[in-house]
Amino acid sequence: MGPTICCCVILIFMINISGTSSSSMIVIGHRGASGYLPEHTLPAKALAYGQGADYLEQDVVLSKDNVPIVIHDIHLDEISNVASKYPARYRSDGRYYAIDFTLAEIKTLRASERFNHQTGKPIYPNRFPFNQSAFHLVTFEEELEFIAGLNKANIDNNREV
Repeated sequence: MGPTICCCVILIFMINISGTSSSSMIVIGHRGASGYLPEHTLPAKALAYGQGADYLEQDVVLSKDNVPIVIHDIHLDEISNVASKYPARYRSDGRYYAIDFTLAEIKTLRASERFNHQTGKPIYPNRFPFNQSAFHLVTFEEELEFIAGLNKANIDNNREV
């Protein structure tokens, strides 16, 4: 295992997005509302928040320039257009690793529903239409700012982070 992989750190964060719950059941937005919209995108987080999630589950991976990016896996090739944008940047195993791309490069990518990187076919074909709309990967800082904004907008509804 190379030093680049060893340097890649995956952190999982659960962010409380509601003050008090009226029931004893806790609802966790897994990668946002990933059953409806591409995982870990801001629209998926907003939908989970709007659906009343008590927590948002976070996965964080470092970019080449050590910026925490909100993404589930260390690979970019199953949730973005990295292979078409940077066709020669794959490793010997044929995969595209987040740690090999700077934040500026990652920001040029378009996020999508998860797909098989070998066949190009959606893993979950009955979810949001594959490769439609403009979804993007975000930094952990951008996501925290977004969630704080959702919380501020809902202060009158007694929801707060």
